[in-house]
Amino acid sequence: MVDIIEFMAEIFLTNTLSRKKEKFVPIKKDMVGIYSCGPTVYRDIHIGNFRTYLAADILKRVLIYNGYKVKHIKNITDVGHMRTDPEHAKAFDPVIAAALKEGKTPQEIASEYTKIFLEDEKALNIILADAFPKATEHVQEMIELTKTLLEKGFAYETEGGVYFNVKKFAPYGKLSGNTLDKMDKLLEAVRVATETDKKDSADFALWKKAEPDRSVKWDSPWGEGFPGWHIECSAMSMKYLGEHFDIHSGGEDNIFPHHEDEIAQSEAATGKKFVNYWLHSGFLLVDGKKMARREGNVYTVADIIKKGFNPLAFRYLTMTAHYRSRLNFTWEALEAAENALNNLYREVTGYASEGVPKGPCAGCGEKFLEAVNNDMDMPAAVSVVWELVKSNKPTSTKLATLYKFDQVLGLDLEKVAKEAAKAPKEVSELVSKRTEARLQNDFATADKLRQEIKEKGYEVVDTPEGPKLKKIPNK
Repeated sequence: MVDIIEFMAEIFLTNTLSRKKEKFVPIKKDMVGIYSCGPTVYRDIHIGNFRTYLAADILKRVLIYNGYKVKHIKNITDVGHMRTDPEHAKAFDPVIAAALKEGKTPQEIASEYTKIFLEDEKALNIILADAFPKATEHVQEMIELTKTLLEKGFAYETEGGVYFNVKKFAPYGKLSGNTLDKMDKLLEAVRVATETDKKDSADFALWKKAEPDRSVKWDSPWGEGFPGWHIECSAMSMKYLGEHFDIHSGGEDNIFPHHEDEIAQSEAATGKKFVNYWLHSGFLLVDGKKMARREGNVYTVADIIKKGFNPLAFRYLTMTAHYRSRLNFTWEALEAAENALNNLYREVTGYASEGVPKGPCAGCGEKFLEAVNNDMDMPAAVSVVWELVKSNKPTSTKLATLYKFDQVLGLDLEKVAKEAAKAPKEVSELVSKRTEARLQNDFATADKLRQEIKEKGYEVVDTPEGPKLKKIPNK
């Protein structure tokens, strides 16, 4: 990215840990470390997850826009994320289950869906993380962290397994509010509590004993087994960002138990504060309901593309609501977002056809910066965009400003404009013929030529300065 602002403006972020909006102060002066909980790769990642990844992308872009360097880590969970079969109350590893169902190895399943995930991120213009550590490649780090917790008395062994003793960590619950004195509420919120070998139902697994026929397992000081879900993120985030780093992001469903347990095991092991700022995105609802496969309302980026939508329309849609609020997805809402995006493309291509960008608008830039730095208030930022478009500022100024804003928006404005500016020779000739027809008051011919131009994917807008050519999106 280029043309970042020339000073470090104040940025405010809502910290789940403090439950309030705080001024962002990095640990290092000009470098920010971010860890984002990534996907569990056993099937296509749905758009609810991508809403969370888009929020992390906006965060990263805002920090870069403000002049910071960012080191961003996003994990790939390819083992150990246990789920519970509601029908049989049995815990299972979804990666292995998907492999068995499709007649493939767990490694093949993980590789296949990791590739699809990265392709979807590219389609949504999500900037690549600096590293995508895989759980299976960091098991030794998880074992070492587990050994440390045992040595410090925060964990205990069972027959082949190791559990974190929640009652040994007094601050437990400081992120979610599920504190030890609210044990009943805490237990109701625990996602998987089917283990029968632990001392307390609130305790969580650091290492689990492998079933005799389990295909993915590792040797450890406690026998063959595999890591718990939570230990993965602690081990990998600390390896790449250090024991204390700036920001941890995820969806609101990660707050408890995942992020709560990350804090407990990390701070118990190091004796240090783990993360300064915890940012969580709100759920994406579909037609007012939570996404669920049994409801038939789980959609993917591929589904959006199959229905003929530009995937960046979904990116635009997510920016019409604050990242912390819940967003209701409907196909009608996506269509409205695409219409708005296409209108923006039309305007930008029109500006580009008139000349090169010259100097962004200072006043608009300040309003945009204020919006994005105010806890990533993207609805306000989008409002500034349209205020600029509707203003009477020179088109060259509008173009330069929108290109600058797009460093945060990520809507490909410059790419679309430059491609559209390359109008075919035949289109330019039709515009010239139409201009000549209008000069001769032959409006019937002019209208006919306008329609021919439209059929070739362009529209002519008559202005006091002469006709302006705009590219019609998706043509």
